[in-house]
Amino acid sequence: MKIAHLILAHSDPQQLGRLIDRLQHKDAYFFVHIDKKTAIEPFTFLAAKQQVYLLENRVDVQWGAYSIVQATINGFREIVDSGLKIGYVNLLSGADYPLKRTEEIHQFFETNKGQLFMEFYSVANEWKEAIPRLTEYHLTNYSFPGKYHVQKWLNRLTPVRKMPDKLVAVGRSQWFSIPTEAVRYILDYLKSHPEVQRFFKLTWAPDEIIFQTILFNSKWKEKMVNNNLRYIVWGQGKASPDIFTEKNESELFASEALFARKFAMLKYPEILDALDRKDQVKPSGR
Repeated sequence: MKIAHLILAHSDPQQLGRLIDRLQHKDAYFFVHIDKKTAIEPFTFLAAKQQVYLLENRVDVQWGAYSIVQATINGFREIVDSGLKIGYVNLLSGADYPLKRTEEIHQFFETNKGQLFMEFYSVANEWKEAIPRLTEYHLTNYSFPGKYHVQKWLNRLTPVRKMPDKLVAVGRSQWFSIPTEAVRYILDYLKSHPEVQRFFKLTWAPDEIIFQTILFNSKWKEKMVNNNLRYIVWGQGKASPDIFTEKNESELFASEALFARKFAMLKYPEILDALDRKDQVKPSGR
């Protein structure tokens, strides 16, 4: 099973290199998006690694904005246009790391061919805190003086927003693993439904909703598995996941997930070393 790992990163080039080394496989391809606001030079060494492609169409990614959706779409497009016969697209961040051996990961997707692994909780019933993201206007994706003042008055004076194309909203985590044919469907759908793109450009953190929603409202719904194969721990009230250290070793070893996030190699390299030792894998190039 050929897998395209689409990796979104903005820092820590050595950690990103380590992630790629750990996932190296004859059927693994790496499409890496480096945030446009980040200097590309420290990352260019990655292009010398086997089957690694640095995305040319880079985006200045802002937290909670549509820009991260656009970066993902740009990666989708390069994967589809590559001519490679990719079976799965696996969306990762540069702060992720595998919990299973690479051969196990490839075998998992071969065994579960055709299934979509992503979180898709109902916004209306299960993930109600996300409702204001969709019913209110958010100008996060735009930069101009007084934008939050404009946003406030937009929401005071205009009707409640409604989902376009009668879409039923679902989502949660932005990270997922889906067949390349589902990626093609997303690209074709967005091209033929510009109103959906316009709607999500005015949505807070649309990366956690847009892709799941498009697929949930399509023929792909029956193939969706509400499991994104990631082990992530959110501290109460935190905007970002906890960073794993050696203290998390036992829970990471016990997890059935294929990947975990997030890690910080410069601060806590020991936990990555432990994961490598567990599977008796010594990443190349280190």
